Amino acid sequence: MTVFALFLSIVISAASLAWGFFSVGLINAAIWILIIGAVWLLAAQQNWDWVSSVALLLAVIAAAFGLWLKFPPGWMFSGGLFALFAWDTNDFRRRLRLVVKDEDTRTMERRHIARISLLALAGLFLASITMLVRAQFTAEWAALLVLIVLLGLAQLVGWFGKIQ
Repeated sequence: MTVFALFLSIVISAASLAWGFFSVGLINAAIWILIIGAVWLLAAQQNWDWVSSVALLLAVIAAAFGLWLKFPPGWMFSGGLFALFAWDTNDFRRRLRLVVKDEDTRTMERRHIARISLLALAGLFLASITMLVRAQFTAEWAALLVLIVLLGLAQLVGWFGKIQ
């Protein structure tokens, strides 16, 4: 469960930042962002935990740079938010490796992902309001929101199915 959330958040972060840079014509920067995202995915798979901190720093710098240059705020905010989500999930996964096997790790994972997902949804809500105010709410942004809501609903259905 945590691995899926980690990989998905890395993909959404890199894709959001890349789309934001691509939408203003910085194609080379978008390609580099996707390359960094691919390296981050590989590092997460290999348990190279230190890469997560470097990737978070790069994502936050890219998002801040984009906001400073008035790129679409939702994409920059989404990229930074999901980079933070991925970093936190990676750190949580690292800490779970140290937990005694008798512990109920599934419940711990479920609670942690639920808490951080609520924060991510609140952040996306604020980014959506910002995009509406700036008249930059696009069909692409709506598609991302629908994707995130569908993933959240699928997760809830999976959790409730395991409870019964």
